[in-house]
Amino acid sequence: MKETGLGWSVIRLSTIAVYLFMFAPVAAVMLLSFNSSQFGSFPMEGLSLRWFVELWHNDAIIRAFQTSLVLGALTSVISTTIGVLASMAMVRYDFPGKRLVSTALVAPILVPEVVLAVALLLFLQFLSVPKSFPLLLAGHVIFTLPFVVLVVQARLVGIRREYEDAARSLGANPLQTFREVTLPLMLPAVLAGMLFSFTISFDDITGTLFWKPGGVETVPTQIFAMLRNSISPEINALGTVMVLITVALPLTGAALARRLAARMRGR
Repeated sequence: MKETGLGWSVIRLSTIAVYLFMFAPVAAVMLLSFNSSQFGSFPMEGLSLRWFVELWHNDAIIRAFQTSLVLGALTSVISTTIGVLASMAMVRYDFPGKRLVSTALVAPILVPEVVLAVALLLFLQFLSVPKSFPLLLAGHVIFTLPFVVLVVQARLVGIRREYEDAARSLGANPLQTFREVTLPLMLPAVLAGMLFSFTISFDDITGTLFWKPGGVETVPTQIFAMLRNSISPEINALGTVMVLITVALPLTGAALARRLAARMRGR
């Protein structure tokens, strides 16, 4: 018993040490974003929102935010639409080459992102296709689509076909059955996949560095460009905003998914 208790204590301490190692730098960045001094050092001289104000008046960062929001929104809409249709085909229908299509849909998540980014860039250069925003959007869709497919498929497998068969037996056509029965039942997974794809697109830097055209910057690439020149206190404020966005979105999505699931069970 003592050995077992000692083993669990070691596991707990190791887990705490790993989490501290991962999140302590993030906590330090967030704390320094409220530092009134220009130099990031401890102990801090005072608390201030100065760098958030500077951030708001930085035109380059505002443009990068707008680009990231538009790119993330388009990526989430396109990835979710394709992912829902592909999941329906994979789960509800049998057709030749189904396993091959399923593997192709999930393959991008198995390939290192830098390899995928370089491969797509070289392929499009071979086709003499220049870098553009549509190319950047296509790259983000390819990278985020597997996450949507996996989440929606997991939910769709748990939805019994009897509900759809009952709707069709009452005279509903396939489109009505999907709109009135299937989609509401898998809506929590659809919203989760949409938030996943938006968050991944919003945070992505590896693929974006390869695919973005000149003069277009997203928030991660803007941070990277700022770090190459100098370490500005605005970077700490921008990092805090990024952390809050990427943490708040999944939490909001999880809360909405639980509420929708509870409402469905109540019916």
